[in-house]
Amino acid sequence: MPLSKDAEIVDTAKGLVSVLHKAAGGEHPGFRPAHAKGHLLTGTFTPTPKASNLSKAPHFTAPSTPLTVRFSSSGGLPEIPDTDPQSNPRGIAIRFHLPDSNGRRQHTDIIAHSTKYFPTRTGGEFLEFLRRATGPDAGTAVPEFLGQHPETVRFLEDPKPSPASFATESFFGVNAFKYVSAEGKETFVRNRIVPVAGLQTLTAEETAGMSENYLFDELAGRLPFEFKLLAQVAEEGDVTDNATVLWPEERELVELGTVKVESVLGGQESLDKQKSVIFDPIPRVEGVEASADPLLEMRANVYLVSGKERREA
Repeated sequence: MPLSKDAEIVDTAKGLVSVLHKAAGGEHPGFRPAHAKGHLLTGTFTPTPKASNLSKAPHFTAPSTPLTVRFSSSGGLPEIPDTDPQSNPRGIAIRFHLPDSNGRRQHTDIIAHSTKYFPTRTGGEFLEFLRRATGPDAGTAVPEFLGQHPETVRFLEDPKPSPASFATESFFGVNAFKYVSAEGKETFVRNRIVPVAGLQTLTAEETAGMSENYLFDELAGRLPFEFKLLAQVAEEGDVTDNATVLWPEERELVELGTVKVESVLGGQESLDKQKSVIFDPIPRVEGVEASADPLLEMRANVYLVSGKERREA
């Protein structure tokens, strides 16, 4: 996955990584600038017949596909307490390990977080917001920005309670994608990942009484646990190139399959692999295509810039 040939996209991506480090009090070598605290697990995806009706992608047509799953907390602090409100929204990244092609390992990823909203439409706007928030004039610069960007206000004001467990959290894909069936039918969707155990969150008082690592410490004892991967299907006229514009809740939800989380990687093994794994917001697999959302290429470049930093560290 190479960096974009568009110099402006690369410069903005590098700027975002830099300001995210600044927001976390400086660089933490070997860790992501956002969602720094996380853990890797493994599992299996089993698709439903409806999945192959929407997309010819190999993980939707094979009987099952092995997975790597990363749960994470927000922010650039690797040791942020699970009880800190700033560790919300939580994140999930799912890597589908596909059959090798011409001797090369193939994979595709889904990345989501525990809120329906995203703060800005473009990477440039997000960079502007973060620079204002971390600058010397934040007290006046941030309100000025928010007055011009109601979508950012909506993201900030959306309630973000802490989950009782990663296994009881719901996650929402940020961007729209185009699913292409074997017959060539095209369908725009947004992914959701919902817990089979049901959504269970904690009040602020309940969260305050938990240990600082309660979410990560309890993972091993809860295994195995499952999520349903869903596709919210767009209808004619729904916006597919702007992550800040949500589709009506009455849109059809198609169950694509079951994500079964089965094992936790050991502490050092997880840390080592997290330095090398670069999740990709762009699917890059036949049967799932990127929409025209400008955030997709920006996010991919931010992840790549960050990933190269981790590997060098």
